[in-house]
Amino acid sequence: MRRSRVARQRQFRPSIPSRQALAVWRADVTASLVVFLVAVPLCVGVAVASGVPAELGLVTGIVGGLLTGLLPGSSLQVSGPAAGLTVLVFEAVQEYGLGTLGALVLIAGVLQLAMGALRLGRWFRAISVAVVQGMLAGIGLVLIAGQLYALVDAKAPGGGPANLGGLPKLAADTAGSGASLTALAVGAGTIVLLVLWPKWRRAARVVPAPLVGVALATVVVWMLDLPVARVEVAGLLDVVQPPGGADFLRLTEAGAVAGALGTVLAFTLIASAESLFSAAAVDRLHDGPRTDYDKELMAQGAGNTVCGLLGALPMTAVIVRSSANVHAGARTKASRVLHGAWLLLFAVALPAALGVVPLAALAGVLVHAGGKLLPVKQWRPLWREHRGEAVVLAATAVAIVATNMFEGVLLGLLLAVAKSAWETSHVHLEIVGLDEPVAAVAGGAKAGDAAAVLGADGRGPDGYGPEGYGPDGRGPDGHGTRGTDGSGARRPVLVRALGHATFLRLPKLLDQLEALPKDREIQLDLSGLRHLDHACAAALGNWEEQQRRGPGGTTRQKTPSVAP
Repeated sequence: MRRSRVARQRQFRPSIPSRQALAVWRADVTASLVVFLVAVPLCVGVAVASGVPAELGLVTGIVGGLLTGLLPGSSLQVSGPAAGLTVLVFEAVQEYGLGTLGALVLIAGVLQLAMGALRLGRWFRAISVAVVQGMLAGIGLVLIAGQLYALVDAKAPGGGPANLGGLPKLAADTAGSGASLTALAVGAGTIVLLVLWPKWRRAARVVPAPLVGVALATVVVWMLDLPVARVEVAGLLDVVQPPGGADFLRLTEAGAVAGALGTVLAFTLIASAESLFSAAAVDRLHDGPRTDYDKELMAQGAGNTVCGLLGALPMTAVIVRSSANVHAGARTKASRVLHGAWLLLFAVALPAALGVVPLAALAGVLVHAGGKLLPVKQWRPLWREHRGEAVVLAATAVAIVATNMFEGVLLGLLLAVAKSAWETSHVHLEIVGLDEPVAAVAGGAKAGDAAAVLGADGRGPDGYGPEGYGPDGRGPDGHGTRGTDGSGARRPVLVRALGHATFLRLPKLLDQLEALPKDREIQLDLSGLRHLDHACAAALGNWEEQQRRGPGGTTRQKTPSVAP
């Protein structure tokens, strides 16, 4: 009897694995609520800044949670609409219309799926960090410039250069308008709260700063009945418009193909790069499973394909929500899936709540987000230690502001490749056989690279000739020192090239060779080169031929040069 009672107690007592599973589930539910509270203002703000209905931002967040969150790849990374694509989406909507946005996002998603299937995800780690930081900095500058207009309930005049050029007029118009000053106070107050709230760490762990800023601004505007613009609500089902055949045909019209192709490539590459760089950053925040980059790229592609079918915004992994997920104690992918469920519940049950949110508060959230994209803290050490990388970063950011996202990133990539080619194309010459052996330098090498260093009298520190030569002036091969063969005849000057000979260093290399004595026989040894491109090979061949002919076209060189 006693034994049966003990057995029944054991039957209903939770096992250790069950207790652990309950703890994990509790942690994931808590983290999902925190991520949901972070995601709501960001989803709405990104959508409004992109020039599309606010509900479409929630649709992308829902897909990022319920679909991408379920797929393998990264376990704790959270996806949704990102501020990094705001400028590009806005330009696409202005150029092709809202209906065509879904077609662009759909094609980008299919391309991501194809790249993941071809296992190209790992190659995104080869992109220069300076280009990525420059891209984000350019996006941040354009985002801030555009949202400064929304901060005072004004309409932005156009793209990056137009927005920046119109700031003086915006300041003058705002100073003379009471309604604009009111909106500015709401937006500026939101920014101040976003900066100060994280300093109260205990409260920031419970309620995220963006939610506090938007909620407080909404309450103040509602209580005081302030004359500021609010979010326009259309309804979730009304804004979901799958792209039709006419939308795809619009992209193939004359004059639109090149622009549409550039937009699709920009969507694909920027969303993929941002997602995979975010995955690498999130992996450093936790001790769980590492990211499979190819699977994560396919997960992002599946999410963007569905977002395109729904006519919603493109998605990418978002470091703000992902870090909030990790810091809130998430243990599995259930937290990001649940955050998508909460977004869906909010969009269905409380859509009218968006109608009371002031646009100036959302603009303040995005101005703050754009500021965080600027590498302010990283700039000084980067300039001090890696000046070339800093130049690439700045050039990429300026190009994005001056032109557009695709051209700016392309310029940054070209600069990064050119910088790498320049830095790796070092070549120097070792010259032996002159009266005073020296080393000519091409590409930044120093004179200390000479094969032998003699004093002014042609003798070494021990009073003898170069190393390996006896006091009689003869070496192991029977030749004398200081360029003679023992009988007074001058030996050939040996020029040995070392390193990587490319066209980038060719002018300096030829200058050093042409500075050699014209009355000496030159033997050029290229066997020490690790790389010799066609331009250098042709130029060195021509120089060697001229040396062989000598003055007046006579043959002077007896010993052929050594090829690499």
